[in-house]
Amino acid sequence: MTDNVTLTRRRNMLALYQDYAREHLARGESAKGLEQTFAATLEISPSTWSQIKGSRPIGDRLARQIEQHAGKPAGWLDESREATQAPDAAEERFVELARRAWRAANAKGKRELAHTLRQALPPTSSAP
Repeated sequence: MTDNVTLTRRRNMLALYQDYAREHLARGESAKGLEQTFAATLEISPSTWSQIKGSRPIGDRLARQIEQHAGKPAGWLDESREATQAPDAAEERFVELARRAWRAANAKGKRELAHTLRQALPPTSSAP
């Protein structure tokens, strides 16, 4: 399995979980135990889900199992879809909040805002 497929599958699994969590939280369900129920839905152990979030590669057999239980077509986890991911309402609210804070800040405040956001990025990401 190539690094690209490994990374793509992990990103898509994380997106799958985000969608799952968003849907369940929107119905007023508690966040507690959500990861366990997500794992159970896919018929994987909570430990396997935890390992996947970290660095465990998702093999072909496991990928097809996950897709089947998630109601996705075979190969769905292997397709890059980052560029097509639409922002959700929470992201839109954050962007608007950041825009208002940026516009209200002086030069020093803008530098501090930018620094804070850069600090929040994972170490492998490059900030503009």
